[in-house]
Amino acid sequence: MSPAGPPPIRVFVVDDHAVVRMGLRVFLDAVPDVELVGEAATGRSALQRIDHLARQGRAPHVVLMDLVMHDLDGVAATAEIRRCRPGVQVVVLTSFGEVHRVHAALTAGAAGYVLKDAQVDEIVHAIREAHRGGVHLDQTVTRTITHSLTEAQQQEDVPLTARERDVLVLVAQGRSNREVARTLSIGERTVQTHLSHVLAKLGLESRTQAALWAVRKGLASI
Repeated sequence: MSPAGPPPIRVFVVDDHAVVRMGLRVFLDAVPDVELVGEAATGRSALQRIDHLARQGRAPHVVLMDLVMHDLDGVAATAEIRRCRPGVQVVVLTSFGEVHRVHAALTAGAAGYVLKDAQVDEIVHAIREAHRGGVHLDQTVTRTITHSLTEAQQQEDVPLTARERDVLVLVAQGRSNREVARTLSIGERTVQTHLSHVLAKLGLESRTQAALWAVRKGLASI
C-alpha cells in the first residue's frame, strides 16, 4: 500500500457575490490537494465561521478574501484573522488593483494579492504559495507596488548584513522560514530574527513588502 499523501490545503472563500463563490467552488473542487471548508458573504460572517471551524480543529490554512464588502471589508477582516489566527494565511482575490488597496491589504498581513481576471491556475498557485509560507502577487500588482514603496526608495544604502541579505533574497523567492533555515543551515528562530531586523531597517511591515523591496533592488524576481 502506498503511503498517504499530505492532507489537503483547507481553503475558506469570502466574497459578497454568490456567483463568484459558486465559481470558486467549482474550480477548487477539481483541485486534488485543496479542500474547500467554508465560505461567507461578509467579513464579519467569515470571522465567525472561521472561529467555529477552528474550534472543530478544521481552521482553514488559506482564506481567499474579497476586499469590498458590506459589514466588514476585506482589509479589516484580514487584519483580524492574522491577529486572532496567525497560522491562517490570507490571499486577496479582488477586482481592484489600486496601489492604496494593495498597500492596505499587505499591511494587514495578506500573503498574496490576485486579481479576479486571473487564470484559475494562478489562483491555485497563490493558495499553495501562501500555505507554504511564500508570497504570490499578480504581475500587474507587482509592477504597481514596486514603484510605490516610497519609504524604501528613500533608503538607498540600507546597511543589511550579509546574512540578512541572504535571508531577504530567499524570502523574496517565496521560501518559507523553514526552507530558508534549511538552505542556510540555521534555525527557524534565527531566520525570523534576521527577517525582523530587515523589516526594521527598511521601514517595512511585512515579508511581502520586503520581498518587493528586494525585487525593486534587483536582488530577486517574483
